[in-house]
Amino acid sequence: MSSRSTLGSIVRHSDVVDYVAHFRREVEDFETAARTVGDGDAPIVPSCPDWTMTDLVAHLGGVHRGIIHIVRGGLRDEPDWTDLGMLELPAGGEDWPMSLENTPTHGPLPDGMVDWFADGASTLAELFAGHDPAEPAWTWSPDQSVGFWRRMQCIEAAVHRWDAENAIGIPSPIDTELASDAVRQTFEVMAPYRRALLQAAPGQGEQYGFRPTDSAGAWTVRFDGDTVRLDNAPATGSNDVEFVGAASDLALFLWGRLPADRLADVRGNRDAVDRYFTLVPRL
Repeated sequence: MSSRSTLGSIVRHSDVVDYVAHFRREVEDFETAARTVGDGDAPIVPSCPDWTMTDLVAHLGGVHRGIIHIVRGGLRDEPDWTDLGMLELPAGGEDWPMSLENTPTHGPLPDGMVDWFADGASTLAELFAGHDPAEPAWTWSPDQSVGFWRRMQCIEAAVHRWDAENAIGIPSPIDTELASDAVRQTFEVMAPYRRALLQAAPGQGEQYGFRPTDSAGAWTVRFDGDTVRLDNAPATGSNDVEFVGAASDLALFLWGRLPADRLADVRGNRDAVDRYFTLVPRL
């Protein structure tokens, strides 16, 4: 089975992964990590070094509130992201560093910010559970559906939960099922988007393999011109590089959280590793 991804294609969300259950668990664990900061200075997030835990909570909580606004309102057009009313900030929240323009934000986490995050995350989980994933909704993707947001936000919550735990020194891996889906979603959704947004160089037939050590199967990705082709199978020919590791490590590598040398193995042309992030630039 294969899927070809370009900016103009629509890749439907999985009917197998229970995104709502995964989302609930990831946001609850994110909240737990954020609450461990207590009254001390919010730590720098090593995997997002321009942010402290305050900035990470503000970012993910703000994203959640924006998507609540989209799904609850049945929006078919992009909302006005400068409208701070979408954030539903509590009294005193107008002083929180929500713009993320002057980061990192030092000092303690603002009082009430984690409660605000948890309330928004719970509301979004209920919306995801109560809406048909095929229901139309504005997104930045060709897939204009609630299902797009459900999958996207589940994966984003998992990555930022890892960021939050990493900031306090106890990162745990992403669930294998969800991490495997995050690898596929990278090439079905994120890679074409990032390539178009950042005007990446055309592919010249570069081929990369990704082999998980903790689950069956493998993925092969080929870059031809503006096309990103994902095959949910090992390569029939030779790869420029094959990345081998736990599904969580592969997903975190693709999200720029782990370097290649943290994977179990990298086989093939090591020069092509740097070429990958030319083909799929980091945001």
